[in-house]
Amino acid sequence: MKKLVLNREFAVRHLGVALLMLGLSGWFAYDGYVAYPQHDEAWFEQQHLRKDNAIRRQREFMVLALVAALVIAGHVGLVARFDFSYDDDGFACGDVRRRFADVKSIDWSKWEKKGIVKADGIVLDSWHHTGVREVAEKLRGTESRNKSGS
Repeated sequence: MKKLVLNREFAVRHLGVALLMLGLSGWFAYDGYVAYPQHDEAWFEQQHLRKDNAIRRQREFMVLALVAALVIAGHVGLVARFDFSYDDDGFACGDVRRRFADVKSIDWSKWEKKGIVKADGIVLDSWHHTGVREVAEKLRGTESRNKSGS
């Protein structure tokens, strides 16, 4: 059986953004805990800022950027762990095993614009995984055989 594989371009882009957010978090942490506290009140007045507000804001941005980095990296991790394998006759997703001929519902509404198809509630996204287009072709073939056989 073939397995869906994480799309490299998707992973690189998202992990790149996660690294950028992590870097920004470090920058904000440095400003909020090191650089800003070293400045005197006159420097903040020149910048039209209040020292306590500026320090608090840098620390808030640090947390926000860190949370964004973790959410994005976590999403890539979940997508990477998606366990879906298929062959000419059917597919397996975790504990769910189906023959293509036994699939009851296929939602093609997002296929043309986004490359997303839903088969019996299992969402397959061609941006997340390579191989989804091949599975979609097999689903289309099964769907047309079922319609002509009815």
